Amino acid sequence: MQRHSAAAAKVAQASGIPSGFMLGQAGHETGWGKSEIKTADGSSSFNLFGIKAGPGWQGKVAEVTTTEYENGVAKKTVARFRAYDSYEESFKDYARLLTQSPRYAKVSQQTGSVQAFATGLQRAGYATDPGYAAKIRRILGGDALNEALRDMGVN
Repeated sequence: MQRHSAAAAKVAQASGIPSGFMLGQAGHETGWGKSEIKTADGSSSFNLFGIKAGPGWQGKVAEVTTTEYENGVAKKTVARFRAYDSYEESFKDYARLLTQSPRYAKVSQQTGSVQAFATGLQRAGYATDPGYAAKIRRILGGDALNEALRDMGVN
């Protein structure tokens, strides 16, 4: 995640979403860089946040098998995810989603608390995993992330 710290800091300044929150969530979504979403030709989609390509998405897409939860039961399904030209574009789109979508309006206002931010993501339906908020809270509130961010010079 260190290679993304400059992009996260730039987007944090413009959006008000702490760079540590973005880096932690991106780490979780990509398995700390080990399982990024790939396009059909095997190249990176640059999608660090697992943002799906809904009906209104006009950009490139990557289709991959993912796990979704229905009524608490995990199921494998093929889903369409947004694809970008750079990691910075991924950070910008994530921030735009959280700050401009009515669905996430409350989340973008809860950046003063890891607990409120993570719970807000879950309530807004960011992920179908019923344990998503707890996982994000552990990452964002964890000493290991804070230590790594300090070492990188990120807030």
